[in-house]
Amino acid sequence: MKPALVIVGAGPRGTGLIERIAANAAELYAGSQLDIHLVDPHPPGGGRIWRDAQSPLLWMNSHAEDVTMFTDDTVDMAGPVREGPTLHEWAGVTGSTFADRRLQGAYLRWVYDEAVAALPPGITVHHHPVRALRVGGPRDGRQQVWLEGRPRPLLADLVVLALGHLDAEHDQQQRELAAYARTHGLVHLPPDFTADSDLSALKAGEPVLVRGFGLAFVDLMALLTEGRGGRYEQDAYLPSGQEPVLYVGSRRGVPYHSKIGYDLTGERPPLPRFLGPAETGALLARPDGFDFREEVWPLVEKELGYAHYHRLFTAHPERTALKWADFEERYADADPGERAALVAEAVPDPADRLDLAALDRPLAGEHHATPEEFQRALRDRIEEDLRRRHDPRHSPDLAVFLGLLSVYGQLVRLGDIGPWWHGFFSFLASGPPGPRLRQMLALSRAGVLRFVGADMNVTAEDGVFRATSPTVPGHTVEARALVEARLPEPTVRRTRDALLRDLHADGAAETPDGLLRVDRADGRVLDGAGRPHPRRFALGPFTDGRTPGAFTRPRTGGPAFRQNDATARAALTFLRALAPHASAA
Repeated sequence: MKPALVIVGAGPRGTGLIERIAANAAELYAGSQLDIHLVDPHPPGGGRIWRDAQSPLLWMNSHAEDVTMFTDDTVDMAGPVREGPTLHEWAGVTGSTFADRRLQGAYLRWVYDEAVAALPPGITVHHHPVRALRVGGPRDGRQQVWLEGRPRPLLADLVVLALGHLDAEHDQQQRELAAYARTHGLVHLPPDFTADSDLSALKAGEPVLVRGFGLAFVDLMALLTEGRGGRYEQDAYLPSGQEPVLYVGSRRGVPYHSKIGYDLTGERPPLPRFLGPAETGALLARPDGFDFREEVWPLVEKELGYAHYHRLFTAHPERTALKWADFEERYADADPGERAALVAEAVPDPADRLDLAALDRPLAGEHHATPEEFQRALRDRIEEDLRRRHDPRHSPDLAVFLGLLSVYGQLVRLGDIGPWWHGFFSFLASGPPGPRLRQMLALSRAGVLRFVGADMNVTAEDGVFRATSPTVPGHTVEARALVEARLPEPTVRRTRDALLRDLHADGAAETPDGLLRVDRADGRVLDGAGRPHPRRFALGPFTDGRTPGAFTRPRTGGPAFRQNDATARAALTFLRALAPHASAA
């Protein structure tokens, strides 16, 4: 009997794993037979999120030149580098294009086809366009993967879960809001993938409260405006009359920062500097663990500050008062208080100093007398963000972005560090394309989009939903519709994925934040005692090995590539011992 590997999930992560299997097979699996069963109701390559059947109004969130599915020599991995085209090279589009998701899906399908074609003879891929329901089997024996509508399970020597983003059951607050909406005839849309949401209940001209100002909101905004017949002419939005009025707020009360619209020239900050493999290794070696805020965040702050000031001193020395060598030496040895004094001495203009606390809470302490005053103030803030993120004079912002990528690559090694970091990273480094923020401005001027403010609070009372914010004290917005514009939380306890729930019930461990615990070396699923399962692996955002963003930017080390490679090599090594020729030998 040929060895068998089951991969549950045919999207980018499952595709990337097959690419790494193909790359490593010549070294680790030459001449052996293997069946790879790929289980996903959606087409291989794009999977659910990048499928062809969605609106062309939904864009990618990255420049086409910043999206690749192929490794390069910056990836720290044992397997061979197999280079390939970025999205913009493959599609023949300008590098600065924000492609729609259907084009990305076509690229992913091509990558999948190329990876399958690169597999050596004897390794065969079988796609099963159904859902996987559960995994059973002993730790030391073949696994059974039960599929929807199939009377018999797939038999597998190894199983890899590459499930991607998952739907979730409602938490207590969402259940209460849903029940209130049913009782009072209101509309409540819980956290969901916007492309899959039924927005027909949001009626033209009626107010809609939207909680969440990130990328899910951007998709919602596009579908409820252009998606209903409105159009943009230069800097103006011309409504169709079918749009609702969107009242949006969030914890920060502002949209995510725009994507940076220029390239880095000159010297790159030499990263990592203060948070690298040695520092993460020391943290992992602590028998009692570590505290993120007390022990990790100070290293993150120092690393991001180093990236920022390295760029400021080397690219814009006229705005500094010390030589870089002197600043760097003192910065390395300074504690946080000393660093603040050093920066004040060396960087005359406060606008050139990095203030992470102010970046995290941009509206802290800001109050406006009227809603209209706040609309104008936030439009000014968005316009300033667009100017700054497209002006190379502010290139330390791009250096901080590179610092964030470097830091994330190290934090992945530490496992689950709580949700705050991921939100902070996304706010600074994973914001919308600049054109989307310009659309927000046009919608605001047209009265289709209204800003509520920071720390938006929603209550359900008197038969309606009400929203308030301390940004505009005393102001209340009432609506009969509430949309939670964010993705479901990837927790194993509340996921709607039957397989993952069953795996958790069978003893797979979770982190305090509900992520599936995996071995950081190769992605094996851990049990409550910390033992790695010899035959089950997991990769993706539902695990504590989740990585930044959906795709890897070329020449940035690619933690997801490193994980895919490690899992592929572990799987091939295990399966090689089971292959018929190995048993005969």
